[in-house]
Amino acid sequence: MWNVPFFCKAASLIHLLEKCKSMSDLKQLHALVITFGLSHDDPVISKILSFSAVSDAGSIDYAFRVFLSLPNAILSHWNTVIRGYSKSRSPDKSISVFVQMCRAGVSPDHLTYPFLAKASARLLKVELGGAVHAQVVKAGYESDRFIGNSLVHMYASCGDIVYARKVFDGILTKNLVSWNAMVDGYAKCGDLTLARELFDLMPQRDVVSWSSLIDGYVKSRGYLEAMTVFEEMQDSGCKANEVTMVSLLCACAHLGALDQGRMMHSYMMDNRLPITLALRTSLVDMYAKCGAIEEALAIFFGVSIHQTDVLLWNAIIGGLATHGLVKESLELFSEMQRIGIAPDEITYLCLLSACAHGGLVMKAWYFFDCLGKNGMVPKSEHYACLVDVLARAGQVEEAYQFLCQMPMGPTASMLGALLNGCINHGKLDLAEIVGRKLVELQPDHDGRYIGLSNVYAIVKRWDEARTMREAMERRGLKKTAGFSLLEMSGALHRFIAHDKTHPRSEQIYMMLNFVVCQMKYDVDNDNQKYYFFDMRDV
Repeated sequence: MWNVPFFCKAASLIHLLEKCKSMSDLKQLHALVITFGLSHDDPVISKILSFSAVSDAGSIDYAFRVFLSLPNAILSHWNTVIRGYSKSRSPDKSISVFVQMCRAGVSPDHLTYPFLAKASARLLKVELGGAVHAQVVKAGYESDRFIGNSLVHMYASCGDIVYARKVFDGILTKNLVSWNAMVDGYAKCGDLTLARELFDLMPQRDVVSWSSLIDGYVKSRGYLEAMTVFEEMQDSGCKANEVTMVSLLCACAHLGALDQGRMMHSYMMDNRLPITLALRTSLVDMYAKCGAIEEALAIFFGVSIHQTDVLLWNAIIGGLATHGLVKESLELFSEMQRIGIAPDEITYLCLLSACAHGGLVMKAWYFFDCLGKNGMVPKSEHYACLVDVLARAGQVEEAYQFLCQMPMGPTASMLGALLNGCINHGKLDLAEIVGRKLVELQPDHDGRYIGLSNVYAIVKRWDEARTMREAMERRGLKKTAGFSLLEMSGALHRFIAHDKTHPRSEQIYMMLNFVVCQMKYDVDNDNQKYYFFDMRDV
């Protein structure tokens, strides 16, 4: 290779760079590039920049150092670096490089702006995105569909769904990406009505379209609706991908729909979807939340512990804790530490939950203190969990003092946990104080009035109990009806007291009346037997 002509060396190196799979390989090839005097050859240097800036195995910092070494960087080099930073952990540096580019007298083109819009979206800075949009208009690229799609995504990501729709409506020749960006925008902003309307208007749909709508329903707690959309997706012949399945498994977990969760697992196997770490974590979470802890453990231990991450460990530790398997939960945490996986805030939340279920007050204080020692700041969820630990253990006064000394105001979950603890342990004076704080904090929540009314009823202060019910009615609040979900043959059925909207309600009530009659018959028979036994004793 040393004696071949210059252009042959460049071609050979470009071929090798195209096959590059790691930064180690790239650095060795870069060394050859410098040795052969090709460090300013545009095709070669472009390949080096592209791999290091854009590849998942690359290093944007290395790409930037290479970029700075170029005496006369061209527009494509600037765009590559801007693109690399837009998908990195420091998307703000995309904007900095863009400013440097403009100061250097290099004019951006239609490929520059989508990466700036992406950086603005990731930073959630709509003002910055608006400035990028202004530059687009100024440069005359407003009609560019690629840029328009990026702006729709940016505005939607930043929560400005009105302007996202305005940009979407201004795209003259919309493609599938345009429609998907707008549907996803509505879904992410929680406007599922408009998301569904737009989805139904789409001239064509792909897995991204379906996944966006399903994820939107899941994020808005419309779990049954998400499952219904998946059924429609299957009827359309579109195959689900990893993103779809993660959302659906989350829906199954929240519904406690074990049979449907198992069907999702089978779907993945039948369609040969790779069980990625994200899917494995979702499966563990679903099985644990649906009560199938053995299946959750089987999925967890189905991969080498050296191929796991903190999210997977959090799912299994939290799952064990929820089912009261406190010892096993803490043992797995010890194993997690042994293999060198650093806990995060969610890990400590799971551990505090385990302590609440196990009544481990001292252990809970230890884990709470570990947050600060490991450079993490306790969040409101951690405070709420520790209050729950103390309240469950009957240490309600200590819990109340802890609440009063927090660096932030108490949340409804904290006060709710403390109220339950006060009632369960008969501390009704404190229960009244906490109940009143809950009403002040959430004056439009029906449960807060009912909770305080129940406290008064326990101590037979009927006038105050009635007053709370009347206060609720004056605000136009009604008690939210509780309901039950029953899973049969993979289908979920919702039941509310005295509800007759179920399509088979007539048969259900007939069976219910039959069961009640049988129970009465059995009770009457038992009473007769006892009567005869009593007569014999006489």
